Amino acid sequence: MKKNIYRTAAVVTGLSVAERALGFLYRIVLSRLIGSEGLGLYQVALSVFSVFITVGTGGIPITVSRLISKSKASRDEQGERAAVTAGLVASLLLTLPVCFLFLVAGDKFAFLFSDERCLSLFSVLLAGLVFSSVYAVIRGSFWGNKRFLTPSVLELVEEIVMVIAGVLLLRNVSDVFEGARLASVAVIISYFVSFSASVVCFFAHGGRLSSPKKQLRPLFASAMPITAVRAGGSLVGSAVAVLLPAMLIRAGATRSEALQMFGVVSGMAIPVLSIPSTVIGSISLVLVPELSEDFYRKRYKQLAANIEKGLSVTVIIACALIPFFLVLGEDVGRVLYSDADAGEMIRNCCFMLLPMSLTMISTGILNSLNFERQTLVYYFIGAALMLASVLFLPRYIGVYAYPVGLSASYVVSSVLNLVFLVRKCPLSGEFLRKCLKVFALMLPVSLLGAFLSAALKRCLGAFGSLSLTALAMAAVTFVFYFFCHILSPKPVKKLLFDK
Repeated sequence: MKKNIYRTAAVVTGLSVAERALGFLYRIVLSRLIGSEGLGLYQVALSVFSVFITVGTGGIPITVSRLISKSKASRDEQGERAAVTAGLVASLLLTLPVCFLFLVAGDKFAFLFSDERCLSLFSVLLAGLVFSSVYAVIRGSFWGNKRFLTPSVLELVEEIVMVIAGVLLLRNVSDVFEGARLASVAVIISYFVSFSASVVCFFAHGGRLSSPKKQLRPLFASAMPITAVRAGGSLVGSAVAVLLPAMLIRAGATRSEALQMFGVVSGMAIPVLSIPSTVIGSISLVLVPELSEDFYRKRYKQLAANIEKGLSVTVIIACALIPFFLVLGEDVGRVLYSDADAGEMIRNCCFMLLPMSLTMISTGILNSLNFERQTLVYYFIGAALMLASVLFLPRYIGVYAYPVGLSASYVVSSVLNLVFLVRKCPLSGEFLRKCLKVFALMLPVSLLGAFLSAALKRCLGAFGSLSLTALAMAAVTFVFYFFCHILSPKPVKKLLFDK
């Protein structure tokens, strides 16, 4: 029975959208319950914690997935089990020492945080490190077996648990630090639930463990470059959480103002601008096992077609959202957060969506083809630009140094990734023509949206004009894409009718 990649991607995307929507709404609730300063404390602790999660998991889940695909191609069932066990062993070796170190001498690491209160929050979060790392490996085993529904449901359940626990714990909390601490406790509760449920599902689906000796070396060889990229991302995020408030203070802001500005950019604006990552991440998740299997079975024509599909959908999604944020970004900030600064930042930085999306999908594609070292080098080139922006630009453009640095990083990484990818797998002229059409259509959609928004604001409130303008822009975009032959009904037919 032929697998329907459109249906799989649609289901995974739907669950991911639901999960991200909950997380997004939860951020709005947090911003209102604990304020921008409390959100800033929470974000600083979470960014440092993410470094250790990344070191403990990083490239291990995706490598487990790829090793399982490789074992399936050679019909090696023992190799599949060994890959999962090797992933668990590697992940525990990387996380348990960290837990022990902070348990014994945690107070020695206060220098990692821009505010000493964040160390206490980090200590709370650290309890979930092992839970999260084990769950990540099991999730990778589901990906390798193309059981995308199970981990998608588990992640949605994790998000639901965090939201419910957070709302219940944060009732009637007035202290900023206590609110941030209880929000951290909610994260740990959700990690424990997803860990427990994943272990049960793994064995219920027939999962088994065996000696990891056969797969340990290839797992480390493949996972380390990916882990280095993701750990680098977490380290850079952690460095930004420390350096950006410090640079803002040096530029003249108070400590409270610096944390508030950091809370706005990292807890409000960037999450909104990261919306495309939900869909792009789902596409990458579905494509990686397919690309790995095509690669190892030497089905190069199908491999090239799937790569082009992933890139095409990525460009279409990013370019469809840029006009929306360009026209309605300020209204989004006011409606969601009651914060004009967040809305202004969303509008001004919306063009980063395209390089960000292309970086995400191209990195996933190259990793699935065993080019992890190239993506590692390209990532660090971009990261160096981002850190330089955070260090030197706050005195000139304030908190905008962060999104400007992110944009520069994504542009460099996406260009280098795509140049390397095109050398290995040339893209068709049809793909390039489709991209040019999509770029050209952003202007008329933006102009129409701006005109309609201005007209509707005269007779409707902010929410009403935002909603109607967004719907109108979406409808016009769809019509343009259909009549310009950018969108085809074929995927929809496959989604609805293919068995």
